[in-house]
Amino acid sequence: MGSLNIGIVAHVDAGKTSLTERLLHHTGVIDQVGSVDAGSTQTDSMEMERRRGITIRSAVVSFTIDGLRVNLIDTPGHPDFIAEVERALRVLDGAVLVVSCVEGVQAQTRILMRTLIRLRIPVLIFANKIDRGGARHHELLHDIGEKLTPRRLAMSTVTGPGTAQARSVPLPLSEGNRAASVADLLAGRSDDFLESYLSDTARLSETDYRAELVRQVRRAQVVPVYFGSAVTGEGVDELLRAVREFLPPPGGDPSARLRASIFKIDWAPGGEKVAYARVHAGRLTAREPVDTYRRGRTGEVVEGHGRTTSVRVFTHGTTTHETVAGPGDIATVYGLAQVRVGDQLGSPEGLPSGGYFAPPSLETVVRAARPDQNARFYRCLLRLAEEDPLIDVRRDETDRTISVALYGEVQREVVKGLMLDRHGIEMVFEETTTVYVEKVEGTGHGLEVIRHNEFPATVGLRIEPAPTGTGVRYRIAVEPGGLPAAFHRAIEETVRRTLRQGLYGWEVVDCVVTLTDTAYFSPVTSAGDFRKLTPLVLMAALRTAGTTVHEPVNRFEVEVPDDTVHAVISRLAAARAVVDRCDTRGPVSRLHGTIPASSVHDIERQLPGLSHGEGVFVATPSGHRRLAGNPPTRPRTDGNPLHRREYLTHVLGRG
Repeated sequence: MGSLNIGIVAHVDAGKTSLTERLLHHTGVIDQVGSVDAGSTQTDSMEMERRRGITIRSAVVSFTIDGLRVNLIDTPGHPDFIAEVERALRVLDGAVLVVSCVEGVQAQTRILMRTLIRLRIPVLIFANKIDRGGARHHELLHDIGEKLTPRRLAMSTVTGPGTAQARSVPLPLSEGNRAASVADLLAGRSDDFLESYLSDTARLSETDYRAELVRQVRRAQVVPVYFGSAVTGEGVDELLRAVREFLPPPGGDPSARLRASIFKIDWAPGGEKVAYARVHAGRLTAREPVDTYRRGRTGEVVEGHGRTTSVRVFTHGTTTHETVAGPGDIATVYGLAQVRVGDQLGSPEGLPSGGYFAPPSLETVVRAARPDQNARFYRCLLRLAEEDPLIDVRRDETDRTISVALYGEVQREVVKGLMLDRHGIEMVFEETTTVYVEKVEGTGHGLEVIRHNEFPATVGLRIEPAPTGTGVRYRIAVEPGGLPAAFHRAIEETVRRTLRQGLYGWEVVDCVVTLTDTAYFSPVTSAGDFRKLTPLVLMAALRTAGTTVHEPVNRFEVEVPDDTVHAVISRLAAARAVVDRCDTRGPVSRLHGTIPASSVHDIERQLPGLSHGEGVFVATPSGHRRLAGNPPTRPRTDGNPLHRREYLTHVLGRG
């Protein structure tokens, strides 16, 4: 049996989870459709999800369409959980984007669609809620063409929209006036189809149109649009047929080297870690050794090793059974205690170098309400971070202060709730700050020579700036054989770890670090000596080179009624946004520019009041820009190698 992995993605409240329930019911997986409001859905299994009526973690369910096994991943809709969506996108063969016929195209919908287009993931759009009051048909199609993709093709029309009698009526491709418009759309990406369409000797049939549409949908060149209702089931049969026909089944060679992506971490009732893996190539087998690969914080590939104890493949609903997982399968894997979300099993080939969405730009100091729970509190937070690495838990080893990086208020409340539900710990959030980065200004060199420092080792390092987006690159300019391999690894690992806190306490990005000098004293010197000495050398080099602090910024697009432009521009200016273009089309104006990431949530919250409730705000990550004025600082957690005596007291444990 073949398999297909699809994702259901949407803005919050578009009906994503309800559609998942309806698909499971139509394919015979469940006898009764669950309710989001009642907390009885298959995929919202966490108590927090049932209580809040939102999806927080991606969930996997399986069903079969005409002999094809479909693994469906239901993803969160709220922007605070965009990282969970990102992990799901990495393992999809296709996606169903749900749009509400009532609320229309939302800002989050546009962000998701742009990402799907950029990744060339084939997409079907399901226009939901045709039975709800205020449902729109022609206007929604127009908005989809204007705001999501001009290459959309309506596959059905609606009778009685906005009523309980609303029906979805399939549309032919090659009949009447519609044939010319469909042919025009398809011919735009296929010279062969255009030539056949214009030929005087042959008339294209419905089958010809459909075959070309299948080819272009699978290449992510056309987006079919289906109208229906997840509540009544109207239009769902047509959507299931489209999933079977239009979305491409995965490839992958089962005899090749194993390559599988970990996109979710869960915990068995007994506390054992469970990793969710999508197999791209090769075979994943139980009770076999497996190599793991991940990206370090500064872009390096980190290798690990483990052994699986059990591999279970999804077969029917949430049911799994023990078997060998092959290309296209999604499996739950047991036994890999050290594996994390984002890791790749078997091979580093194709390991992502970065995210599709911006990392969290806010950091919050946290603590347990009861001081006697602080030690366990930190361990429990680290466990949560295994499920979502972008939470990024940090602890100051000096004053034991703990901080976490989060996207926004909803995620904060969810983390707080999970800590209480799972571990019985009341969590307190204190001050929130923006997460900045540092960039190297010039070239600096640091050197510590053996017998002239507290360690039996010599280390020399040079640091210099690198182009934006290239991360941290490490080079060796000494004879590689002059130092044992373990010592070289210790220096490089420490360089990358040390750069997490620059001169002002923020992570240093986009630089080149070169090892220029080494020496050691056998048999006294150990790898630990190089780990302790390297931060002093690197910080001396960084102090000479100098750094500047940069804040995260987003590119934004704001669409507002023309009579509200001045008020919106004034508010954007107050948020330190820079508007570089304004386009006016009839009664609507679109503003384009950059805005500090820390101001995005405020603008999103205030825009409805500034624009009569009609404003649309879309923001996407756009790197960093230099801060003017006095740079903000962040408390150090590394013993402070900028201050020699303080640092040596920290690492040597004596005054």
